[in-house]
Amino acid sequence: MYYYALPFNLLVILALTLIIPACSKPEEVQKIGGFAQGTTYHVSFWLDPATDTKAVKQAVDAEFSRLDQQLSNYRKDSVIEQFNAKSSTESQSVGEEVVALVEQARLVSQASGGCYDLTTKPLFGLWGFRGDKLTPPDEAALQATLKQVGFAQIEVVDATHLRKQIPALEVDLSSIAQGYSVKRIAALLEKQGIENYLVEIGGELQTRGKKPGDLPWRVALEKPLSGERTMQKVITIKQTEPLAVMTSGTYRHFFDLNGKRYSHILDARTGKPVDHETVSVTVLHADPTQADAWSTALLCLGREAGIEAANKAGIAALFIEQQGDAFNEYNSAPMAALNQVTIE
Repeated sequence: MYYYALPFNLLVILALTLIIPACSKPEEVQKIGGFAQGTTYHVSFWLDPATDTKAVKQAVDAEFSRLDQQLSNYRKDSVIEQFNAKSSTESQSVGEEVVALVEQARLVSQASGGCYDLTTKPLFGLWGFRGDKLTPPDEAALQATLKQVGFAQIEVVDATHLRKQIPALEVDLSSIAQGYSVKRIAALLEKQGIENYLVEIGGELQTRGKKPGDLPWRVALEKPLSGERTMQKVITIKQTEPLAVMTSGTYRHFFDLNGKRYSHILDARTGKPVDHETVSVTVLHADPTQADAWSTALLCLGREAGIEAANKAGIAALFIEQQGDAFNEYNSAPMAALNQVTIE
């Protein structure tokens, strides 16, 4: 599974490049952006022309700073990394947000049959995915490391405390934290009365409302090719209710060794990189936190098992498989219920 602070920039945001002529409507899309969580972010919104864009950006940047302090695995001083660093089976205070994310991820893990798991961090070090050289482990080392992995090893003590069942356990939130961050930034905008927006962090996004002129938000899915940036599909979002679009893929982070490609997506059940033809999964969901976790879980499972899991859980998902030079697309059944969203 992909659980590292190296976000996939899978979505090209068409909405950020379209210009609405000033003569057509007095409202104009306002844009802010910057760097956060090891990637870039962009926020487009419109409201009253008197909206203080500078104040909005200050509030957004402050929220990113707060989220980083809680959830970022690349910061040694973050709450989650302090939890990881403490080799103890005593109860530790991590706050409500971390506990809630662990519980949400646990449900997705169970729905994926354990393929998706937040505790696979030791496996990345074993395989060498944290460095520049792949080091496939022998079976003994793999089995020993797998003993440090598993949601069963995390106990939720109460709303603000977690306990490790084994001292060496480590939790990596990157497969769910970015979606949660999108949710938090969207909530911040709504608190300020902004009901028409697009929030994007490292290619993961949520929309609400429409653009000026009653126009829908439009985003493009990137073709899953390494070393190339071309468009695969365009998603037109006509609904005004919030909708998250989250994509996970295998084609940006991998190693080639002795003629074989090894994905960064690790199956927590085997401790090995996934070995199937699914190269990307896009999930459309009202909750960006859920969408983020599910896109990784479904990519871990691959198209056949993934569609079965998505159908059972009611998750709208687009799977793309690479078969030779062709990229074939498959939808889960709940995708048909999104009658105000078109993908073409």
